[in-house]
Amino acid sequence: MTATRREWDHGYDVVILGGGVAGCVLASRLSEDPARTVCLVEAGPDYGPDWRSWPPKLLDAHALPRDDVWERHTEVYRIRARVLGGSSCINGCWHTWGSKTDHEQWAEAGGSRWSEAAMEPYRQRAVRQMRLRNVPDRELNVFGRAALAAARELGYGDVDMGTSGAPGCGTPLINALDGVRWNAAFAYLADARFRPNLTVLADALADRLVVRGGQVRGAEVVVAGRHETLTADTYLVACGALGSAGLLLRSGLGPAEHLRRTGIRPEADLPGVGANLTDQPGVFLPLAPTPELNAALTDKEAAGELYVSRMLVRASSAVCPENTWDLHILPTAGDPLFGSLPHGEYEAGVSAFLMKPTSRGTVRLRSADPAAPLDIDPAFLSDPDGHDMAALRSGLEIAERMARTAALKPFAGPPSGRPSCELTDDQLRDRLGTYWHPVGTCAMGPSEDPLTVVDGDGRVRGVVGLRVADASILNTVPAANTQLPVLAAAELLADLVKEADAR
Repeated sequence: MTATRREWDHGYDVVILGGGVAGCVLASRLSEDPARTVCLVEAGPDYGPDWRSWPPKLLDAHALPRDDVWERHTEVYRIRARVLGGSSCINGCWHTWGSKTDHEQWAEAGGSRWSEAAMEPYRQRAVRQMRLRNVPDRELNVFGRAALAAARELGYGDVDMGTSGAPGCGTPLINALDGVRWNAAFAYLADARFRPNLTVLADALADRLVVRGGQVRGAEVVVAGRHETLTADTYLVACGALGSAGLLLRSGLGPAEHLRRTGIRPEADLPGVGANLTDQPGVFLPLAPTPELNAALTDKEAAGELYVSRMLVRASSAVCPENTWDLHILPTAGDPLFGSLPHGEYEAGVSAFLMKPTSRGTVRLRSADPAAPLDIDPAFLSDPDGHDMAALRSGLEIAERMARTAALKPFAGPPSGRPSCELTDDQLRDRLGTYWHPVGTCAMGPSEDPLTVVDGDGRVRGVVGLRVADASILNTVPAANTQLPVLAAAELLADLVKEADAR
């Protein structure tokens, strides 16, 4: 249901701030109990319960829409969704799973619930709910098929990208159903939104939490220019790795010195809020499509089945530990990610993405105004030991070798000029892109760690009734696209809230 002014005067059992991927999961699972009242707050629009009434750009799984975002015409790493369903409405519909190492790191920080075995039921639950499926054979274009052959030519075996395992090549699980992007709002709220105990409050900007004496007294949201206060027994922050940190900072939860400089009274000195920002940078290696490839892609586009990429390689860099991977090698062919080309011409290339970087960035406030853009510094390739630069160069070496395989030769000319892996550090930094997978800004960990923000249950240190429940609590980024891990994490955190309520 859509909230009315009258309903704002009433409290809820649970208020969820952020209607993205995690927020949709939390709202669905926590409203399953008809005795628990839940309010889901989303800054962007809710286009309604009938998916067919949603904007065509959000439904089209062939492209990456950029209308419902917080900022347009900005640095690529700042792009994030502002719509019910969050990033699942604007991303590439890919779902891959991380490595055993990821779960070891999470379990060390958050306890045994984050182990691979303990999270497996939640992974499976998310796969079912999102209607994830393998890539249909008809959706692989000639370049994708050739890239799979090229990966095998380089010695990579086939692996299941939807589970942990070994390095190798394969196709992701996808939430694209006959060309329709089946987002988290469809998957988790289709039935839940009609429950009388669930309120979906869209176009409502979460300003701050009112925190006094170590307890949350309310959540201030801005609707149609008015400030309204929502109250609850439990407050769940699920605004994403960038937005959740910003909300906590505006609420006086974060590094005290930074808060004072921004004109915000510190309520809890939590230095880790906005620290530990981790994303996955990458470099695109352009290739020259042959006439044969352009013709094949033109036919595929005419049939309505042209997808830029439907396969990848999990690879290990020269600095990667044994028996795992720290790179995604991503061959692509189709419409360019940015800009456009004349009809019948397409972009082709191979990207190398660094999946397990050691560099850490920050999210800070420019002002206390919730409408002001955040101060985001991803700090890509900034680690003093040079680990990330070395790993990225290894990835580009693999990309260069793949581009020169016999399998790809009929479809794309090899890269020209100096090999990317031999470019200077500054030249590589100038060519950096991102995989759009930020995590870590409200990281979970042991209480003795000064940079810890939450415990393994998502509870914020020193604040009663407040949890963070999204990608921001992952202390390390998984060696995967983050949507499936975040879906599974939100499923887990919803169960933890239920358990706490039952005690």
